[in-house]
Amino acid sequence: MHDTVPSTSWLHRLGAASGRHPVRVLAVWLIALIAVFSASRLLKATYGDSVSLSGTQASTGAALLVAHDPALAGSTGLVVLHSRAGRLSQDRHVVDEVVANLAGLAHVVHVSNPLAANSTTLSPSGTIGYAVLNFDVTPKLLGPTYPGVLYRASAPATRAGIQVEFGGGLDQVTRPKVTDLRSELVGLVVAFVVLVLTFGSVLASVLPLLSALISVLIGLSVLGLVALTITFGTASPTLAAMIGLGVGIDYAVFLTTRFRQLLMDGADPVDAAGFVTASSGRAILVAASTVAVAMLGLYGSGMTFIGQLGLAAVFSILTAALGAITLVPAGLALAGRRIDRWSLRTPVAESGSSSDGWHHYAAAIGRHPWRYLVLGVGALAVIAIPVVSLQFGHVGDSADPTSFTDRRAYDLIARGFGPGANGPLTVVVAGGLHASSTLANTLERDLAASAGVARVSPFSPSPDGRLLVATVVPASDPQLAATATLFTRLYETTLPRALAGTPYRAYVTGPTASQLQFDGVVRSRTPLIVGIVIVLAFLLIMTAFRSLVLALEAAALNLLSIGAAYGVVVAVFQWGWGRSLLGVSENIPIESYVPMMMFAIVFGLSMDYEVFLLSRVKEIWETSHDNHESVARGLASTGRVISAAALIMISVFLSFVTSNLIVVKQLAIGLSAAVLIDATVVRLLLVPSTMYLFGRRNWWLPGWLDRVLPHLDIEGERAAPRSVE
Repeated sequence: MHDTVPSTSWLHRLGAASGRHPVRVLAVWLIALIAVFSASRLLKATYGDSVSLSGTQASTGAALLVAHDPALAGSTGLVVLHSRAGRLSQDRHVVDEVVANLAGLAHVVHVSNPLAANSTTLSPSGTIGYAVLNFDVTPKLLGPTYPGVLYRASAPATRAGIQVEFGGGLDQVTRPKVTDLRSELVGLVVAFVVLVLTFGSVLASVLPLLSALISVLIGLSVLGLVALTITFGTASPTLAAMIGLGVGIDYAVFLTTRFRQLLMDGADPVDAAGFVTASSGRAILVAASTVAVAMLGLYGSGMTFIGQLGLAAVFSILTAALGAITLVPAGLALAGRRIDRWSLRTPVAESGSSSDGWHHYAAAIGRHPWRYLVLGVGALAVIAIPVVSLQFGHVGDSADPTSFTDRRAYDLIARGFGPGANGPLTVVVAGGLHASSTLANTLERDLAASAGVARVSPFSPSPDGRLLVATVVPASDPQLAATATLFTRLYETTLPRALAGTPYRAYVTGPTASQLQFDGVVRSRTPLIVGIVIVLAFLLIMTAFRSLVLALEAAALNLLSIGAAYGVVVAVFQWGWGRSLLGVSENIPIESYVPMMMFAIVFGLSMDYEVFLLSRVKEIWETSHDNHESVARGLASTGRVISAAALIMISVFLSFVTSNLIVVKQLAIGLSAAVLIDATVVRLLLVPSTMYLFGRRNWWLPGWLDRVLPHLDIEGERAAPRSVE
């Protein structure tokens, strides 16, 4: 028999109920998993990178094309042909046959022929040409079997010895599919090893992994069902899995650590399950809410695409938190005292005694807080140095391995037509009926004379004669800043000057223009997201811990931490430090929305460790009112578990560098670096140093502000569960 502890909170009652009926709880979770996973797989949701920037140059120009020349307005793909033996015209009948085959494919509304009269898609040497395919759907929706259809349609060219590659929008279907399941399994295996080394117990290590995996699979399945009505970005499920697994394992580790300590103190397993749910579970809910709010804060960018990436992660975050307060207590109670049966070593009690290594570490910081503060800030400043050369941009096909057909297509086009041919700009002139040939010639001449332009195609009228359309080929690669500069110059200076005094308006559009406009909008709105996140961090810490000093400290340290993480990303991807190990073939810019996403995610994750550290410090402070003792004991009692949790999260994030998506690689490296920096330099060095220096002022809050702020009991229950008689 066990003595019961009065149910003083709904969390305690929930945890105790889960502990008393573990089989029922596990059955409910498994049934839910089977149901939503099966429904998601059956309905087969799709993901696509659809960005709408209404009112911009690119979107207005695209809308005009849709209205007046639909054949040019749809999604496109490229079929690149390269004759190794001579000119493509020597095999005209083969090229014509391939074009005819491509024109007959499903969803293809138009195909250009590189050998047609006045074609601009045949290289000056005549050895490289490409056919432009216009689709009535985005290539992402063409399905996994479409590459085979493309290869069969182009088989006559292959048999004739002509190299055939697929690029442009077709990269969405031709890139080899490396499922993120492999990344997740690698992350789970590494996490298991870390947990075994930390806990010394096989069962205590398996429980956090299983609970996190079940929770996140449900979250991803729910995301798949929601994706039937909302178009989420292609990186959404990977991002949701990455964050969900990281926080899910962390939450379970925090609960399991305290549960095992209570068992060592003689508590009954069911009572212990209720107690850890009421205490650590409360901190988990606050931490999970913070991560979710941070991700939803991405809607503050005003860009639906960015906001939906954050929303996608919320599903796995919420299911991870729900699993932590129900599934984990059920598993812990079911394991009971058997949790340490398969141990590799004797269970270690929670740190904090005067002879413990973490206690000695905390005491050392307390003796020389200024020294450690300067050391930590100096280290972050050095790591952040590369951030001064941060270059935003879109990562194109040139960053893919040469084993990918889209990369080979990119290289062939660059060789035959110049690097800018991989990112052409479309100029649309509107505003009157049947524009004169004189105007067309003037525009063509002015565009060709503009710095950074390699060539300009002749302006041609739309079928209804209401538009003039031309293609401008930049002299630079689409990823370079020079192309972005050219885009801005064309629509701000060159075109308005050429059309001055006429009723016409010109717009620069096309995929490259849309991406450049998107990058510019993201850059301009990133400071807004940073501001929102900093304010959230400030309000959360001030409300939860009733401290103005700790809130200011959290905001400042967040900026230092993310600055250092940005520095790592720039060093790896822009400077090329170790990028080849990630399968990235060249130095590349940072995807425009990665810094914004990183800031929101890192804020949420850093609050996990901040909440767990400060909640233990405050718990001790309110009984001892000795700042030095509370900081030392709080750091000593949480240092080992925070370090282990961080190492697990880093392992999960790093496992995603195998993804084919460059943006996922950048997020994986950035988030891994951020968690490492936050859990070591910030949480275990700078936070205790500053708290030692501020002393009792750590807990100062003006009386009027204390009365205004809501009260949030983040520590939960203090009384330990009763021991077994």
